[in-house]
Amino acid sequence: MNNDTISAALTAIRNANTRRKSTIRIPATKMTACIVQISAEEGFTKSAVKHKGNGKEFPDVSLKYLGKKKDPYVAVIKRISKPGLRVYYDHREIPKILGGMGIATSSTSHGLITDREARHKKIGGEISCHIW
Repeated sequence: MNNDTISAALTAIRNANTRRKSTIRIPATKMTACIVQISAEEGFTKSAVKHKGNGKEFPDVSLKYLGKKKDPYVAVIKRISKPGLRVYYDHREIPKILGGMGIATSSTSHGLITDREARHKKIGGEISCHIW
């Protein structure tokens, strides 16, 4: 039984990238659905479509690849704040990932948003993951 659903979803995406799968299905929670939606909006994945099966909801994530060799578009996807060690940042301290090329998802009082939005709205929060 996995208690950290965010980590499980990020690992599923990472493993699917190494196996060069076109789509994957991950267990849905509000947090994982928001992370998948943000990665699709930022262009790290093709799309995220909710799918219902056996009374449960699953986001189907279509992964993005580069060139004919199908090199993964997402180089690194890393969990930052873990259940045993929460990581919080003020809006001035939120790190820029690869000089703005990557994103950091931040759980704030305004919901789950990217690092750019958090700096623009001047709100800090818990940094859940980095994607680049």
